[in-house]
Amino acid sequence: MERIYITGAGGFVGARACRRLQDSYTVLTPPKGWMATCTEEQLTQMLTEMHPEVILHTAAISDTGYAESHPEEAYRANVQLPLWLARAAAQCGAKLVAFSSDQVYAGVQQPGPLAETMALSPANVYGRQKLEMEQRVLEVCPDAVLLRATWMYDLPGYGLPIRGNLPLNLAKAALYGEKVRVSSRDYRGITYVRQAVENLLPATALPGGVYNYGSENRCDMGTTARAFAEAMQLPNADTLIEAADWPRNLAMDCAKLHGHGIRFDATQDGICRCLRDYGLIK
Repeated sequence: MERIYITGAGGFVGARACRRLQDSYTVLTPPKGWMATCTEEQLTQMLTEMHPEVILHTAAISDTGYAESHPEEAYRANVQLPLWLARAAAQCGAKLVAFSSDQVYAGVQQPGPLAETMALSPANVYGRQKLEMEQRVLEVCPDAVLLRATWMYDLPGYGLPIRGNLPLNLAKAALYGEKVRVSSRDYRGITYVRQAVENLLPATALPGGVYNYGSENRCDMGTTARAFAEAMQLPNADTLIEAADWPRNLAMDCAKLHGHGIRFDATQDGICRCLRDYGLIK
């Protein structure tokens, strides 16, 4: 494998994937903003000319609120573009690895870690679009690998784009005397993005299908937020958390991924890895 085409190269995951892979592979990217206006024919022509071995699709409209209020724009980004990439990948013989989301599990009433095989009926626009994307992509490109990613985080640095995440929310609250509202009935994994990017190359060798992808978490978000605050050694860590009470279960069972040798740190271990990488703890 020598040529990797990466979408979303200016985004949170895509920029980090480009940075990690560029020294060992020929990294190909579309012009900035081009995919927002291109046609399927133009996209297929570009990929045919570039002939990548792997297409890594990280671009999306992932803000659930924005997708809710701009469903048509989000549908193009979250369903149509991945479908076009799948058709092009099938045509040019490239391996497609595309990000889905744990939001496909939004609205699930079942407790405990959730497996890929369960029936789903997502409760928000973004989750419904991602589920439709998975189904339609696999119809035209059965070899595609679709990664249901958790909420991801990083710390600012290295000239890479950053976005709101749990550690930053906690740090901001400590700095400005604010609070972070979390629910003890909310369950989800949270993943250090650098580990997610490190696991992308092994993911290109996975058989086609859907995979839960990220750190598992058996703890509720109240417990998780307190553990993050303590690991970050934030002052008055206990007072940063404001208890809320909403039910949600996005906690994923990653046994299928583990069966192929790809593993992540558990959520509360991942923050320690992140802090060590930045020299903030030993």
